[in-house]
Amino acid sequence: MRNRIIMSMLTGATVLVSTLLGAAPARSAAPAQSAAGVDVPAEFGSDWHDPVTAAPPVTRPEHAKACEVTVAEAQFRDFTPYKGTYAPPAGCGKRWSKVVLRLDGKVKGRQYDRLGHLHIGGVEVFRTSTPQPSPDGIAWSVEKDVTRYSDTLRAAQPVEMLIGNVVDDTYTGVLDVKVTLTFYVGRPTAKAAVTVPDRVLTLQDGNTLITPRNSERVVAEVYATGSGGGCEEYWYLTVPETAPYSCKAHGGPYREVQIEVDGQLAGIAAPFPTVWTGGWSNPFLWYVVPGPRAFDIQPIRYDLTPFAGLLNDGHPHRVEVSVVGVPEGQSGWSTPVNVLVWQDEKSAHVTGALTEVRAGDLANSSTYTPATEHRLDTEGSHRLTVTGHVDTSHGRVTTTVRRSLANTSVHTWSDGENPDALDARWSDDETVTVDGRGPARSARTQRSYTMDGTTTLGAGDRLRTVLTLGDRATVTETYGGRRAAWSRLDDTYTGDATYTAFVPRDQRHAVGATRERYRLYGTGGCYDRSLVSVQGVLTEDRRAC
Repeated sequence: MRNRIIMSMLTGATVLVSTLLGAAPARSAAPAQSAAGVDVPAEFGSDWHDPVTAAPPVTRPEHAKACEVTVAEAQFRDFTPYKGTYAPPAGCGKRWSKVVLRLDGKVKGRQYDRLGHLHIGGVEVFRTSTPQPSPDGIAWSVEKDVTRYSDTLRAAQPVEMLIGNVVDDTYTGVLDVKVTLTFYVGRPTAKAAVTVPDRVLTLQDGNTLITPRNSERVVAEVYATGSGGGCEEYWYLTVPETAPYSCKAHGGPYREVQIEVDGQLAGIAAPFPTVWTGGWSNPFLWYVVPGPRAFDIQPIRYDLTPFAGLLNDGHPHRVEVSVVGVPEGQSGWSTPVNVLVWQDEKSAHVTGALTEVRAGDLANSSTYTPATEHRLDTEGSHRLTVTGHVDTSHGRVTTTVRRSLANTSVHTWSDGENPDALDARWSDDETVTVDGRGPARSARTQRSYTMDGTTTLGAGDRLRTVLTLGDRATVTETYGGRRAAWSRLDDTYTGDATYTAFVPRDQRHAVGATRERYRLYGTGGCYDRSLVSVQGVLTEDRRAC
């Protein structure tokens, strides 16, 4: 039932165009004020609070000179990309302590959620989706720390931005956006500088990579998103051919994003189950508080340093990304790749070797049980260990990357796909160990994603969706076997919204409450913010740290 409603209401809704160590989360267009004591209407009206997320804004250096550059300014009505030219700021030099990207957008009328990307010099620096507007109009903004792309930003570059859109007599919302970069003069702190590469590369001819011959660390970023309309937008709900459900995939809902170097498996990852702002058949869940990462799509990161010795031979190498579980010949996933490279400035050529690639069997089992309530139980898992070394000017450095994935889900539905429910969990556990001169260093990242929801179409075509989403990660850094730093993220969204389906917007009589709590704490301090919206009114904005 859910997918039939999705296809009727959201066809064309999203057209694909863009770790704690990666991008900073989105934030609201303006700091939300306390809404205690505000009047809450009996149902959604023609306007509601501007979109807001509980995630923290990007921190900025204090007392540092800043320069702002406009990168793109456009109104998106169709699938024509904005093309322009970026030039570095004239008054802030070529070294920056931080670079912050900001998108400011506004839209009114009627429109679906759309996906967008921003490329500077061919490098994908930002991928996003959009909120759905009210008739009276909304404004929103997103911020992201893009300091790691400083190498690209030091020279003039072509710019391409696209948020594919459809504007006609029915869908009237024109997406009006402006993207700026703010540069802060200075050098990053010693800790932050470790995350800023010397070079940022893209793949040539789609899958060819040539790295500098003195590379000593190599990390690939993959902005993997399943979307573009169709069933891969809801890949976590797909079922085998034998089951009576509207979205099919031979192996069921298990998805895994893999990267290969010259045909050799080099990295595995669980994709984040992003829910866009029209997701689960119910836009009233997302009008004010979007789901985690919906406005700031974070890339999957793969540490390819074990392959550095191989990549440094001066020859082109083939780097390919694929998504396990996508039905053959079916589109719907985009996997653009950036490659971040740290160089050994005292060596012209860093040699080395790939010494071990040990992949476990990929387990993927979906069991369909027919009954009055249909049921699909899915279990999937995979393990990979990769080791290699490089001989640098400061000695031999050995890097081992271990990654372990697991996914379990229970999908139940009745005839007509009403009700339709999913309870799913994903884990992605990664440990990177670096052993060279001095004590060994390691960083372990334990990622966990959850989705638990039900959609029901009841009497009078009243459609109700109840949904909880979780985005969690624990990072532990050790030095010589002792914990040196740690952090823990818990971003939890809950929503419950009901409206009358298959009628014009002004007849839907929608009601709904949503809540997000974002907690991040550890060695660097504490951040804790909670938001609650009811019928489009922000009723709570509370900070606990």
